[in-house]
Amino acid sequence: MGEIVGAGLLAHVPTIVLPEADRLELNEGKEITLVTGLRQLREEVFGREDYDTVVVLDSHWATTVEFVVTAQSRRAGLFTSEELPRGMCRMPYDFAGDPELAENISQFADKHGTWITPIDDPYLPIYYATINLWKFLGEGLPDKRWITVGVCQTGDTEDHLRLGRALADGIAATPGRRVLLIASGALSHTFWPLRELRDHESSDPSHIFTPGARAADEERIAWFKEGRHDRVLDTMDEFAAYKPEAKFFHYLMMAGALGERACTAPARQYGAYENSVGTGQVHLWFDRPADGWTR
Repeated sequence: MGEIVGAGLLAHVPTIVLPEADRLELNEGKEITLVTGLRQLREEVFGREDYDTVVVLDSHWATTVEFVVTAQSRRAGLFTSEELPRGMCRMPYDFAGDPELAENISQFADKHGTWITPIDDPYLPIYYATINLWKFLGEGLPDKRWITVGVCQTGDTEDHLRLGRALADGIAATPGRRVLLIASGALSHTFWPLRELRDHESSDPSHIFTPGARAADEERIAWFKEGRHDRVLDTMDEFAAYKPEAKFFHYLMMAGALGERACTAPARQYGAYENSVGTGQVHLWFDRPADGWTR
């Protein structure tokens, strides 16, 4: 029987993969703690031997008529971002996939009233919400498998919770799997307009798009640290006013896998809460409780 051994809500912003000199220039001569936080997370969690597969819940990959999970035995190539090709250009990637797990996840779609298709097409696009985190947390660890699940743009909160439930069942049905989940995406997610944007590139949270968005983000970070996933889930309509990235679907999929409102796993924060051209970014990690996830 497989199990989820840890999970995280992690930021993937393009700034983290820029050369150090460029990062310092954008951030008033200081390193952004989203970088140092990922390095610490690699050392404390992803560098360990007690897991074999990482499942990325990718806020940048939006499907339409179903959820899709990558099912290639290996993914390799060069990645250039269509959004920011100057900063993410021909980035090499090469990692093993997990076709067995992808297939098992899809087998629980009917049980949970949803649609999930495993796709092994070698030309399937990949997105930087996966690549940027793999560069920090997976590169150089060839025995670790990585797969990705996209959000569904026609889905709602319940649909993404259902995906999470199927994900947990698929992991449990895969003998011996020890899995880490990554909900890859931001909190509040409104960018400064182009003509103002370059005045707000510092990581200081004073540059978050509105004080209300910052307050909403910080409130949820505090709830996560207290293990109050129920509070986060019960106030999704309120948080929607601050346009969380991908409607916070990346987190909702993770929550569905961890027990939803019954989950009380508290977060450890890596690095500070930071701005990225108006958006709220943070790294939060949830260890598996001693008595398991509550589902």
